[in-house]
Amino acid sequence: MLEIKSIDAYYGETKVLWNISLNVRQGELLAIIGPNGAGKTTIMCTIMGLLAPKRGTIFYEGEKIDHLPPYNIVKKGIALVPEGRRLFPKLTVLENLEIGNYLKNIRTFRQDLLKQTFEFFPILFERKNQEARTLSGGESQMLAIARALMSKPKLLLLDEPSLGLAPNLVTSLFQTIKKLNKHGLTIIIVEQHVSQVLEAADRAYLLENGSIILEDTGSKMLSNPHIKKAYLGL
Repeated sequence: MLEIKSIDAYYGETKVLWNISLNVRQGELLAIIGPNGAGKTTIMCTIMGLLAPKRGTIFYEGEKIDHLPPYNIVKKGIALVPEGRRLFPKLTVLENLEIGNYLKNIRTFRQDLLKQTFEFFPILFERKNQEARTLSGGESQMLAIARALMSKPKLLLLDEPSLGLAPNLVTSLFQTIKKLNKHGLTIIIVEQHVSQVLEAADRAYLLENGSIILEDTGSKMLSNPHIKKAYLGL
C-alpha cells in the first residue's frame, strides 16, 4: 500500500533520516519504535508531504507522492494524527470534526462519517457541543483520531497517540486502535509504549539515529534481546 525507498531527510542542513526504506501492506497495523530524537516523527511528516525528502521516493498505491503538497496526500486517502493532538481549543467537538471533513470530494459523506465516528467514540457525541479545550486528555486524543477519520482515510498515521495519558487510558486507546484496524483501516503508529504497541502490531521497525536497524513481526520484536534490554527494561 505504501512503500518508502531509500529516503534521506533534512531539517535545514541537519540530516535526520538516513537511507530509510519501509513498507506497509493493506490492512496492517505497523509500528515504528525507537528512542526520542531517532526520526520517527520525521518519517510521518515526510509521508504526509510536510517535509520533502532530499533523496529517495515514496509510493502510495503505486503512485509516487513524495513531492505532493499535504492536501493532495489527504485527498488520496492518508491522514495524520499529529503528536500533541493539535486540536482547535475554542471550537466545539463537532466543529473540530467538521474541519476534518473539509475536502470537497468527501463532504457529501459528512453525515455518514459523523455517525460512524460517534459509534466508535460515543463520548464525543455526548461532548459534541463542548469546546475542545474542556475535554480530558483521553477525550482529546479520541477527538484527534476522530477528526482524522472524518477525511475518510485508507491509511491512518498515529504519532505518539498515548503521549500524556494515564496507564488505564493507554490500554483503552490501544483497544480502539486495534478495533479500527480490524474494521479494515491500515495504520502506521509511532509509539513510546513499546510493549503495548508491539503486542498490537503485525510488524514493526526499530529506528535508531535516523536509520532502521531492525524489522520483524511485533511478537518477535518483543522477544528480541536488544528490544528487551533497551526498551522493555528486561
